[in-house]
Formats: sequence, structure tokens, C-alpha cells
Amino acid sequence: MSEKKAVILLSGGLDSATVLALAQAEGYACYSMSFDYGQRHRAELRAAERVARQLGVVEHKVIGLNLDGIGGSALTDSSIAVPEIPSEGIPVTYVPARNTVFLALALGWAEVLEAHDIFIGVNAVDYSGYPDCRPAFIEAFERLANLATKAGVEGRSFHIQAPLQNLGKAEIIQVGLRHGVDYGLTVSCYQADEEGRACGKCDSCRLRAAGFAAAGIADPTRYI
Repeated sequence: MSEKKAVILLSGGLDSATVLALAQAEGYACYSMSFDYGQRHRAELRAAERVARQLGVVEHKVIGLNLDGIGGSALTDSSIAVPEIPSEGIPVTYVPARNTVFLALALGWAEVLEAHDIFIGVNAVDYSGYPDCRPAFIEAFERLANLATKAGVEGRSFHIQAPLQNLGKAEIIQVGLRHGVDYGLTVSCYQADEEGRACGKCDSCRLRAAGFAAAGIADPTRYI
């Protein structure tokens, strides 16, 4: 019987680490993919490598991109401040086309690996309101994947799995702990320093801290 493979988008944050652990629990041989895309919080890349080692992926790949060449986001343009108070609408930390680009590259690797499942840690409950985290986007990308690839046209269909989509942050943390995730290895902060210490003020930090508090779990995050 051929090995059941999956490509996991691994940012180094809380959600993607949980998704990797869930995919492994489902019996997948996991191939993790991270992106050095010009983000200000590059400490997440080292976190992704730590998580990949701890959970024992088959291969961890880091792809270099130049989304900072496009800009338009507080995460890729240093002249745009990361907001430290809640705001209305889609925040300036939204990175234009990020998940579309990431999933497209994961799809390419999945086709090469003959893997038919791609896991992504998007969430539509406790999240920042990004349009590319919504269920409609995931469903649309899955349709695209099966139209745009040789494997899809030949009937070897792809499935984009987003198992955290309808879970709150506290539920995600509880699930991850049951599956052996060490959240002390992860970095979620949008402006983490070189050592991976969090600001404690950005949207991602607030969601993460509230999740640990609601779960009744001690927060392992290192703060500046």
C-alpha cells in the first residue's frame, strides 16, 4: 500500500503546529512547508523548524518569496505600523494574496510528491478577519486545484484540509495539547524580536493570550 502523504503549511505559529499534529494523528506522512516572504516577524521561521523537528516531519522545506516587494501590509512594509489596539474591518496586517500564493506552492509540491492532501491552519472563529481564511476561499481553492493540475485532470483529486476552521482558539490549544504540541516552541507575534519574544500587544498576541486564558492553560509565550 502506498504511503499516505500530506503537505502541511507550517508558519511556526500556534494554529499551524496544531494542524501538523492532527495530520500526523490521522496517519499522514507529513511534509511541511514554510515561507520566507519578507515578513517582519522572521522568528516564526525558526519556530517552524523547531516544530517540524519536534513533531518529526519527513521533510521541512522553506521557500523564499518577495512579498515585501509588493508591500501593502504591516507585515511586509516596515513603514506601516503593526496596530496594537483592535480596529474595525480587515486590518493592515492582511498580506495581499498570501494564502493564495502559499497554497499554490504547496499544491505544486503535493503534485510532485503524489500527495493529495494539503493542510492549512486557517480559522474563521478567533481570527483577524482576513478574507483568505474563510471557508468559501478554501472551497474555491480546492476547486481550482483540481482544475489546474495534471493530477486533478487525471482524476487524482486534491483536498484542502482546514481542520481548525470552526474552532475557537481555546479549543485549538486543547486539541494540540492532546496531540503533543509544545506551544513553547511556537511564535505567533506579528512583531516578535529576533529571539522570538512576543510584543503582547498585536492582534495575534491578544488572540493567543485569550486562548490560553480561556483554556485554563498557562501561557508559555515569552514576552519582551
